[in-house]
Amino acid sequence: MHEFKVWAPRPKKVAVQVQGIVHAMQGPDERGWWSVVVESAKPGDAYGFLIDNDPQPYPDPRSQRQPHGVHGLSHIYDQRAFAWGDGRWQGPPLTGAVIYELHIGTFTQEGTFDSAMERLDYLAELGITHVEVMPVAAYAGDRGWGYDGVALFAVTENYGGPDALKRFVNACHSKGLAVILDVVYNHFGPVGNYTGKFAPYVTAIHCTPWGDAINFEGPGSDEVRRFFCDNALMWLRDFHIDGLRLDAVHEFMDRSAVHFMEQLSAEVDVASATHNRRMVLIAESDLNDPKVVRPREAGGYGMDAQWSDDFHHALFTLLHPEKGKGYYEDFGSFEKLVKALSEVFVYDGAYSRYRRRHHGRPVAGLWAHHFIGFIQNHDQVGNRATGDRLEHIVGFERAKVAAGIVLTAPFLPMLFQGEEYAASTPFQYFADHEDPEMAKAVSAGRKKEFAAFGWDERAIPDPEDRATFHRSKLRWEELEQGRHGEMLDWFKRLIQLRRSSNALNDGELQHIAVRYDADGCWLVMDRGEVRVLANLGAQTVAFEVPQGYRLVLSSRAKVEIVGKKTYLPPDTLAVLSVEAVEN
Repeated sequence: MHEFKVWAPRPKKVAVQVQGIVHAMQGPDERGWWSVVVESAKPGDAYGFLIDNDPQPYPDPRSQRQPHGVHGLSHIYDQRAFAWGDGRWQGPPLTGAVIYELHIGTFTQEGTFDSAMERLDYLAELGITHVEVMPVAAYAGDRGWGYDGVALFAVTENYGGPDALKRFVNACHSKGLAVILDVVYNHFGPVGNYTGKFAPYVTAIHCTPWGDAINFEGPGSDEVRRFFCDNALMWLRDFHIDGLRLDAVHEFMDRSAVHFMEQLSAEVDVASATHNRRMVLIAESDLNDPKVVRPREAGGYGMDAQWSDDFHHALFTLLHPEKGKGYYEDFGSFEKLVKALSEVFVYDGAYSRYRRRHHGRPVAGLWAHHFIGFIQNHDQVGNRATGDRLEHIVGFERAKVAAGIVLTAPFLPMLFQGEEYAASTPFQYFADHEDPEMAKAVSAGRKKEFAAFGWDERAIPDPEDRATFHRSKLRWEELEQGRHGEMLDWFKRLIQLRRSSNALNDGELQHIAVRYDADGCWLVMDRGEVRVLANLGAQTVAFEVPQGYRLVLSSRAKVEIVGKKTYLPPDTLAVLSVEAVEN
């Protein structure tokens, strides 16, 4: 027996076809819902909804299984059938997190959840606490980043389907790793989205970079909000996911008295209490508005953390100036990096040349642990013309300095897959649009976009070419080879230091003091009993060593304390400490 339900205020008549047999549905009720109980229906049965006189059965907007792709029939999926082994799992606190972002399709050559499980011991040994998985909701085609999902309740079969995701999460928990899942609630993908045939999931009143906005505030928005909140709760409850990363929340067009993020955070808090397990929400936002992560009780939206783009941009443009290139135009000085380290938002009400307006507001009274810092992620690598990584751009030694700053900064650090061993492989933008005209348009648009920056179109990878996808897969055989092994050892030591240091786990921004010399291109960051020295200049710099401090780490060999000074060659980072830290 199974009850079929669908929100469909638009059609006059709805039926469900189950295993080829049509069953009329009752409705709509006052909210636009249709339903019917089919006694013979069971898990694994194929079904689709028939709308008015259209003979084509359409997949369920809330389908939990699409074994034949997003255009095929939905299948009944029993969420209770999986045998979990993580009954006592609580997970590490987000405030002490070291996050590792990965894309299942390129993390291993096989590109599946099951093959990714083979690398979990490696991540645990590295010192990772949270694995952040790029979107896995079903999308059209057999490869992509995942941000064009259309069947949001179904796990893409490209990676193994829903049971494989559960095996992956179960295995992560057995290794002490929490799992954060990237979800996309700001738009549906352009291919395979049939929700518009049922109800007003999107609205033309607002526009996003991907088309019409999600209907969070107009007629029918109660049910749309319910759709996305139920989706979030499904991942957390049924898949035992520990947290969600919400993509581009600045594209949530919502003027309601209770913003969607506030509603979602309240419901997730209730779910955390009900299931006796901490569940977290992380936002990607370019609003530079602390309201996103401020507690609901203080008038905020209640997100637990958000990505810190200003920190990335400020650090990257010191390592590799990119004047005149989009948002990087607003950065490029030591002053901006120091402000990011000590005040989080560089643009906290200041005038932005890139935006041609004032942007943001100050962060006041919030810990740095509400913000996630990084020097690489899928966007900052994959949205470059050729998907080149930091080490490819700035060189090996500067990449080591960048890692040192990220992992000693006050923010929660995040690594992007392969960064920790200076992977030789790029991470390029790839997609598989089934519509030939759309595929052609995407390829042409990509070339045109970067040709405007002076790139030769022939050098820009074609996103629709399968080779672009395969080129982006990590090569694990290079892990211990030469400089790859050296970088891996550097990351391990940095992570071990961070996780064992009281000072580096203190998120109080008032406990941070940073000084710098723009002409000499160096900075000193004091975090309690830990001092971080970084020299990005062309000359060796002598730094004073306070009494009692010892050299804990250095990015180059043969750096040592001589008398009361330590001498750092160009592109070198060192960490001094008076803490009782064993490393």
